[in-house]
Amino acid sequence: MSAQATPSAAAKTAEASMTTPKGAWTVTILLFLFMVVNFADKIVVGLAGVPIMTDLKLEPEQFGLLGSSFFFLFSISAIVVGFIVNKVATRYVLLTLAVIWALAQFPMVGTVSFTTLLICRVVLGAGEGPAFSVAAHAIYKWFPDEKRTLPTAILSQGSAFGVILAVPALNWVIVNHSWHYAFGALGVTGLIWVCAWLAFGKEGPLEDTQALAATEPKIPYVQLLTSRTFLGCVIATFGAYWALSLGLTWFTAFIVTGLGFSQQQAGFISILPWIFGATVVILTGWVSQVMTARGYTTRMSRGVLGSAPLVLGGLILATMPHASGAGLQIALLVVGAGLCGAIYVVCPPMLGEFTPASQRGAVIAIYGALYTLSGIIAPMVMGSVIQRAGNVLNGYMTGYTINALVMIGSGVVGLLLLWPNTEKARLTRSAASRQAGLKGVVSPT
Repeated sequence: MSAQATPSAAAKTAEASMTTPKGAWTVTILLFLFMVVNFADKIVVGLAGVPIMTDLKLEPEQFGLLGSSFFFLFSISAIVVGFIVNKVATRYVLLTLAVIWALAQFPMVGTVSFTTLLICRVVLGAGEGPAFSVAAHAIYKWFPDEKRTLPTAILSQGSAFGVILAVPALNWVIVNHSWHYAFGALGVTGLIWVCAWLAFGKEGPLEDTQALAATEPKIPYVQLLTSRTFLGCVIATFGAYWALSLGLTWFTAFIVTGLGFSQQQAGFISILPWIFGATVVILTGWVSQVMTARGYTTRMSRGVLGSAPLVLGGLILATMPHASGAGLQIALLVVGAGLCGAIYVVCPPMLGEFTPASQRGAVIAIYGALYTLSGIIAPMVMGSVIQRAGNVLNGYMTGYTINALVMIGSGVVGLLLLWPNTEKARLTRSAASRQAGLKGVVSPT
């Protein structure tokens, strides 16, 4: 009878691991809105770029510095908070981050100097640096591994919808009132999300990271952070984030000063990359989950599926300087940069595959801290190239050619290094061998 009971118990355990707890999708929607606010905060400087440069009399290099300043403390904050969420409930960490975002916006409502604007963007970046990694860690407490790709895609879509929803609204404020009030509107929106999270935000029931830390085998961080899949994720997403940070900082300015559209027209054009990117991300999440369910290895359903669009997008973007007509150039930029979104969907689940749950928050945060370093570099490179170019349009084209090369290189590295399924097997064997060795040392002879 005991022989029959054991398989039954195992079956029940497996069935439980496949079950999504009640409330999981409510929290997912709240965290999606969290990322909506996050990216609305990011886009406002780029959207108001021309009025800000005009009012504050900024050169392209200064505006590039302003775009990069958001990332000065971004990575450091992400790493620090990543280790904190290994010990502290994500519910309270997310709440604190959102409060910081809201408060960092209000100084811009009145008359502001370049220095004040710069400092507020640095503070905002410090608050937003850990956002995606903490939100992903929080979601993974609600979904088992085989069901994480789609919620990760929805979470990632907060970025696209943050821009799609915010750009028309904020651009209306900028055109009809002032760019100062756009910042104030974002501060109020952030406080509204804080109230909603206080009312409905909860900690996921599938994992207790403190309890897991005492029971599950630990893998040394040096092994996790030097694994080829971790390095592949960092390098691949670095290239994708290069394109994204240019979109946040320079896209609207390119439409106005490079192609000659008005600020009002640029507001509508500026949402096109994000609409296309949203389609790519949702489609990637769905295809990845279907492929995994049909038995494809995560090397294919996550690694290849995320990296190949980077290479394709870079090749498309590389043709942009040779295209004639503003419409075609915008279309190539939209499609080329938009294909980058696939990598954001697959990398956090890949890292979660082989990282113990009690260490996952830190590993995903370190991954985020490293790839977002391109957010410091890319806007300043574009600003420097534009300022030194013979004319503004040529400067933009050179900057986007550099972007294309970065994307192609990072995508190729991703194709070579992303093998999460074999990584998991290797690290699990290593942890088991180490644990067996420790038991041998302490066992009485």
